[in-house]
Amino acid sequence: MISSLARLGPHLIAARLKALSLAAVVALAGCSANPIYTTTGVVLSNYSEGEATPYVLQMSDAQMACALGEGIDPLLYSFSRVTDAPDSTGSLLMLLAGNCAEYEAWEAELAYLRADYEGDVEAAKDAREVAKRLNALTAKRRYASFQRAMAAYEFDPGAEPLECPFLFSEQDEITFLLGLLTGMQAIVNDANSGAMAGVPRNIAPQAERAATCLDNEKWGGMPNAIRALVWLLLPDTRPALAPDPWQVLEHSRELGVEKGMRVPHALQAVAAETFGRPEKLEEAIASFAEADATIEVWDEYRLVDEVAAGVVRFSSDKHWTANYGYRTPQSFFGRMSPERQTENVETMNLDDLL
Repeated sequence: MISSLARLGPHLIAARLKALSLAAVVALAGCSANPIYTTTGVVLSNYSEGEATPYVLQMSDAQMACALGEGIDPLLYSFSRVTDAPDSTGSLLMLLAGNCAEYEAWEAELAYLRADYEGDVEAAKDAREVAKRLNALTAKRRYASFQRAMAAYEFDPGAEPLECPFLFSEQDEITFLLGLLTGMQAIVNDANSGAMAGVPRNIAPQAERAATCLDNEKWGGMPNAIRALVWLLLPDTRPALAPDPWQVLEHSRELGVEKGMRVPHALQAVAAETFGRPEKLEEAIASFAEADATIEVWDEYRLVDEVAAGVVRFSSDKHWTANYGYRTPQSFFGRMSPERQTENVETMNLDDLL
């Protein structure tokens, strides 16, 4: 080796030594890559759990939050290749990503209703197929969110007897609760897709049982609203002495307004559409709009109320588009027809603009 180097010129010797040094650095980097990635994954997971998740739950921009879920989930969850999967944060990220897919499905559904209203058969068929495909994507994402939430707390929803998970913090409770809710939404989305996603229906009774692990009063009626929706979907799951599901949803709506998270309104709207109860749909939308003037939204979970607002508004938009050809005008949100009320009509004073 030394004799070989001696026969080379000084410039060639320097170049050869640099190449050997570079090869050694690359080899060392390859050996230490996994520990570096593992440490980075743990840091990102802890930051997401301790800082990013609380921040996102306080957001008021549901569209931006859903974009965050789509953009960050692949990055954060890629570290599950080198460390434990960040299931709790991952459940919320996939929930947000599911919302993004659903927002697109909503627009396709409204396009279908407009085309149907106008008698454009081809456009209606195309929009309906787009809506089905997007509902399938939404269902897949939401089912993944449900699975991650259950895995995060090592909870087996089908175990007998029921063993509630250990939820050490309020954030654990809301994550687990939203996981159950998202599982129920996945079933509805899959049904709207024509069962393209293949979401197992047995998660409905599992979610109904698991909802009893949470304080209904504390969480604004959400646990009982989930149970009531399951009772409507699967009447055999309803306990013998349980009240009528629609009464449970009404009481849950009241609790939701008190706590500042109107998720029960959204669940009643979905149930009313599913089971053809237009009076219950009108009731849910009117109650939601009326609460806008008085509700004090739970700041730590503002995003939850915003997402619920989107669901209720979409239900209203579907009604308006199907019946009048356009989505709900802002000044008519809470009403089901364009008939203007003559009493207490607010008008804008334009004197200051002249």
